[in-house]
Order: sequence, then C-alpha cells, then structure tokens
Amino acid sequence: MSQWKEIQPEQWDRNVFGRIGQDWMLVAAAKPDGSVNAMTASWGGMGVMWGKNVAFVVIRPQRYTKEFIDASGKLSLTFYPESCRKMLGYMGSTSGRDADKIAVQGLTVAAENGVPYFEEADTAMIAKVLFAQKYEEESFLEPQLIEKWYPQKDYHTLYICEIEKVLVKEEQ
Repeated sequence: MSQWKEIQPEQWDRNVFGRIGQDWMLVAAAKPDGSVNAMTASWGGMGVMWGKNVAFVVIRPQRYTKEFIDASGKLSLTFYPESCRKMLGYMGSTSGRDADKIAVQGLTVAAENGVPYFEEADTAMIAKVLFAQKYEEESFLEPQLIEKWYPQKDYHTLYICEIEKVLVKEEQ
C-alpha cells in the first residue's frame, strides 16, 4: 500500500530529462463539468520563472486535452514506473474523443484542489497555468525545426505553469 507525501518542488531529486524525455508523463486536466482527459507527453521542462517554480508543457492544437487545460487553467503532470510504459503509449496514441482512455487503462482518478491526477503514478505535480502562447512560424530561428516537427503547421501552444504542489508516493 502506498500513501502520498507532499514535498517542496526543490526536493524532487529526479532527472527531469529522463523523467520527461525518456520515461514520459501524463498531462491531465478537468473541464468545469468534471470530465477529465489526459495525454502522454515527452516534451517539456521545469525551472524557475518569475520567481516561481514552474513546469512548461507544449500541446498541439488538435489534442483533446488542450480543451481541458484551456477550460480550467490548471493541470497535473504525473510520472510512472517503467511497468506503466504500455499504458503511457496508449494514452499518447488514442484520443479521448474516441475512447474513455482513463477507463480503458483502469486508471484511478484522484484530485487535489479540483485538479485530476492518477493514483497509479509515483509522482504528481499540481499546477496552474500562468502563461500560454501559440508558437508562430516567424519565431523559429532554425527552419529545419519546422520542416522536421511541423510539416502540418500544427504549432504547439506553450504553457508555463506554476507548480503548486508535488506529491510523491511513500511505500508503507
């Protein structure tokens, strides 16, 4: 049995490059009606901005989860053990418009201050959006990035989010 323990963001001693870029994370949000959606992400980062501990995530316009983030202004980032890799693959390749991904994968939704996260995670970060801006073609200084990552011109929206709470699993 596990319990959640709150720590300060500065106490989270995991390798951000590995946890996001290699292990992946789920980005989840809820609409005001209580519906929840989540998607897998492998791009993003963490740091300090405007004197606040922040995470940044990027979401393409066609992703269903974007509607939830835009509606609520809050989100969670959750991280998982390697045993959850198949679930993360599914959550990143199936749209919540087409299936109840959370139910299909048997994820248990919990919430902190109205922000959904999942009990199966080993870390949950609760965050509020401070800044959102769509990438624009003229802002790219390396044209090959557009050629490689945006052939459909479906530029991400950058969200910079204040990390309000970090929850980690404590084994009992």
